[in-house]
Amino acid sequence: MSARRPDRLGERAAVVGIGATEFSKDSGRSELTLAAEAVRAALGDAGIAPAEVDGLVTFTMDTSPEITVAQACGIGELTFFSRVHYGGGAACATVQQAALAVATGVAEVVVCYRAFNERSGRRFGSGVRHREPSAEGAALGWSLPFGLLTPASWVAMAAQRYLHTYGLTPEAFGQVAVVDRSHAATNPAAYFHGKPITLDDHAASRWIVEPLRLLDCCQETDGGQAIVVTSVERARDLPRPPVVITAAAQGSGRAQEQMTSFYRDDLSGLPEMGVVARQLWSGSGLTPADIDVAILYDHFTPFVLMQLEEFGFCGRGEAAGCVAEGALPLNTHGGQLGEAYLHGMNGIAEAVRQIRGTAVNQVPDAARALVTAGTGVPTSGLLLGADG
Repeated sequence: MSARRPDRLGERAAVVGIGATEFSKDSGRSELTLAAEAVRAALGDAGIAPAEVDGLVTFTMDTSPEITVAQACGIGELTFFSRVHYGGGAACATVQQAALAVATGVAEVVVCYRAFNERSGRRFGSGVRHREPSAEGAALGWSLPFGLLTPASWVAMAAQRYLHTYGLTPEAFGQVAVVDRSHAATNPAAYFHGKPITLDDHAASRWIVEPLRLLDCCQETDGGQAIVVTSVERARDLPRPPVVITAAAQGSGRAQEQMTSFYRDDLSGLPEMGVVARQLWSGSGLTPADIDVAILYDHFTPFVLMQLEEFGFCGRGEAAGCVAEGALPLNTHGGQLGEAYLHGMNGIAEAVRQIRGTAVNQVPDAARALVTAGTGVPTSGLLLGADG
């Protein structure tokens, strides 16, 4: 969809099923097993048989190919299969791809999935250890030799500039951590269930890369999550209330890199999320005032604040106050800081629960939800709503 004109995708597809494994630090089984468990759970939630699925979408980073997942789940012929790049930035785009396939008749039932042993296997937080020669790898050559080896170190550069620009202290980031962990504390599925934190806890946690502390960084998780998408018309005949895909968008900004876009004119925002925001508002006709709950990608707390500002929920530099005031229900499942790090897919599931009215931390009468994908990279977003 162009940022200059609305698309024709809105309200032609719906999420009808969600399913997940448990979230752990050591799953004890393969990533393929996790993917299959999540897909079967999502289909069971939707009331759709595996044989009815004709499309699968995942991440380029996923180790479980579509055809292998299809075999493991009893899915037959596929007419559509797709993968989306840029790590966590792909999350909402998988649902966009599914909705595009359904809206155009390329497929009738599409399952989006993501599964990994990100804690017991490859840990993304450990940073870059080996890269094959590539254009992407060459871009990192401007950062790695100077000690910027991990995602936290890359984000810290922008976070420091954000604090400097708006005259803030790292306590601003703590507001996000406290809210996320408060929701995780009441969510039995969350890894940090029963473990809220305070601003003092945040300030006392050790430095990872200044100005980021341990409690500014998401956890690492083993698990799987799947989402089932079909047409709105078919969704109305299924057991669960349809959660309509009101709008979907992807975005990449000028001078875009993967978490190292340090050569832009301004490091205190997220231009790629601004591209997504403009499309979502334009395509839906909605405004920030229409949103009942926001599930914002929170691999690092500073980027949650920047997202609130890019979407226009508050002015530049004002997001910490917005979070502290609780004006907008945020990451009601606990986010990736509190529930699990599933590359944002568990956030989409939480938005679905909110619209269904089945969330643990339910927002009363929630009818519209904003969901975002990974930040600092080319990214994506969704607006989900109740049917009718």
